[in-house]
Amino acid sequence: MVNRLATVAALAVGGYLLSKQLKKTRGSGMSSSTTASIEVNVPVSTAYNQFTQFENFPQFMDSVHEVRQLDDTHLHWRASVAGKEEEWDSEITEQIPDKRIAWRSITGVHNAGVVTFHKINENTTRIMLQMDYEPQSIDEQVGDTLGLVKMQTQGNLKRFKQLLEARGTETGAWRGSVTQH
Repeated sequence: MVNRLATVAALAVGGYLLSKQLKKTRGSGMSSSTTASIEVNVPVSTAYNQFTQFENFPQFMDSVHEVRQLDDTHLHWRASVAGKEEEWDSEITEQIPDKRIAWRSITGVHNAGVVTFHKINENTTRIMLQMDYEPQSIDEQVGDTLGLVKMQTQGNLKRFKQLLEARGTETGAWRGSVTQH
């Protein structure tokens, strides 16, 4: 009986502290941010070229079910967000071959970010990803507070590395530029 009371008390205190932290770090409409990076053992052009193959994202992004490229700068996404299926459209706001791809959502799930490609040497590239997003539901807010978005982002980059290094070459490329807007 005493152990049960101690467990209930610990859960209550933990829940209270978590809700207090959520209120302190985020008011309504406030966004969160995550960053992740990884080094891949391929030339920068190979890493960049593969990353432009947006419709292949479900191969390494575990929560992404589908990405459809609508035109050179617009994508339609279908993914699980905190266990719930969501769809949204995004726009590529800047794209510089072998350097960077920036985006923002234009419908649905609010997110924006940039992925950059840094040449370490002829056969090594550092990929850095920074993303801002707005957790909507309490499940999303709790997951964000617990660092689940960062863990998922890092896992996605690790799977991208594995996919690319195992293949050794890109499956396609889009070398066009999008002027920042």
